[in-house]
Amino acid sequence: MAVNRMVPIRIARRGLVYYSSVCGRASVCGFPGVQSLIHSYQILGNDLNPSPSVFRPFHTSLWRREHAGHSSEIVEVNQNTEFVSNSSTKVVEMSQNGSENRHKFHRVVLTGGPSGGKTTGQTRLSTFFENLGWKVYRAPESAYSYLSGGVIFQELTKEQAFILQEDIIKTMMIVEDTFTHLAETRTCNVLLICDRGTMDGSAYISREDWEKMKEKNLWNDVDLRDNRYNQVIHMVSASKGAEAFYTCDGHKTRKENFETARKIDTITADAWVGHPYYDVIDNSTDFEGKISRMIAAVCVRVGIDLGDRLAPNSVKRKFLVSGMADDEQFPHYQEFHVVHDYLVTPSRKMQARLRKRGQRGTWTYTHTIRRPEINDQSVELRMPISEKDYEILLAQRDEQHYTVFKVRRCFLWNNQYFQLDMYQVVHTLICWSLMLLETFTTQKNVPELPGFLKVEREVTTESKYSMFNLSQKSLYAQDPEEGSPSKQ
Repeated sequence: MAVNRMVPIRIARRGLVYYSSVCGRASVCGFPGVQSLIHSYQILGNDLNPSPSVFRPFHTSLWRREHAGHSSEIVEVNQNTEFVSNSSTKVVEMSQNGSENRHKFHRVVLTGGPSGGKTTGQTRLSTFFENLGWKVYRAPESAYSYLSGGVIFQELTKEQAFILQEDIIKTMMIVEDTFTHLAETRTCNVLLICDRGTMDGSAYISREDWEKMKEKNLWNDVDLRDNRYNQVIHMVSASKGAEAFYTCDGHKTRKENFETARKIDTITADAWVGHPYYDVIDNSTDFEGKISRMIAAVCVRVGIDLGDRLAPNSVKRKFLVSGMADDEQFPHYQEFHVVHDYLVTPSRKMQARLRKRGQRGTWTYTHTIRRPEINDQSVELRMPISEKDYEILLAQRDEQHYTVFKVRRCFLWNNQYFQLDMYQVVHTLICWSLMLLETFTTQKNVPELPGFLKVEREVTTESKYSMFNLSQKSLYAQDPEEGSPSKQ
């Protein structure tokens, strides 16, 4: 029986969740037959070095083989499976102007319901890929600009709401296209994180108005949903399965109750159904696990294998380092200057800090709040902020803590992701020459560590090596010989 097409099927923890027909539509991929399949793998970001006639997918996956007469079977595809092309065309990533570019450009939408972890997720995802040497752009949420500027959606007439939603989508497109144009001339891998996407607008107006809007602007669902983004990730609202953690604190434009939050989450998720690479990150794990699953989903799509760093049960391990080899013996690494300041908080059980992180004179700023434990779980909220906001918040610096300066070196070794923090001079020299190596792993025993580092011992459970304690003015003596943790 003739085979018409092969369609990728994503496997989640709870079984088959959806399949995509993108590989069967030449109008989407621009290539017929198997070349369409190869192009879909290219969007995933997998290893694209096929011979003139053979393409080997990098990851094991399942495909639905559809036959004439609508029958189908499930086929496992692994590294030994070959797809033979009918031509010798070399498949490479192309920019929108048609030029070749060997560097990856991945556009991902982070969407979801209220209090789903989207804001923290953006920051964590951005930091993760920057540490790998990627250039990361973040397209801000267009609706937030209007709503934080005085617009109250509930006060609008139906006609006004239509006009506003139309303008929000147009603004979104302009911002995204600007970042895309910048990425087309890239000399490195680029990740564009979109805070919501064009289809989110359909969740806030009636179906009739949405169809009218598309007709007026000559839009269609395939272009708005499928062709515009490489991947969509929906962060499920905490109102669904993590009710104890649901909050609108810190969000100027969000005041939804549980019922409203659940409804918004559902209609937002439904708006993206049909995208070929759609991942839903639920609340089946704790918050840290949720963020890790989100980052892992992006890594899978772009073909990054980081061992078990992002496994649901991985934990942070910390090691004291007393020496290291010359830079020439290191694998490829990215190095950043990092400045931490702790802020005054209303409760002793709450921590708040600012982070200034830069490379070659360009800085990013993050505001982190660690909330008290709820159900034996501590939650950290991380928010990207502007330089101006950073300077304003810095006035709330806690005088009980010193500013922490360190150089962070991020690298991959044996498929394991490491961060080496080299503490710099602080006011009392407490952290002078202190070096701490961090990694995430599922191993219970000490994992294999880089041989080019002299590791003294594991200090994961030693609280004195937490940055919060290292920065406390009252914890150590002024004499570095007596106060430095490396001397104890």
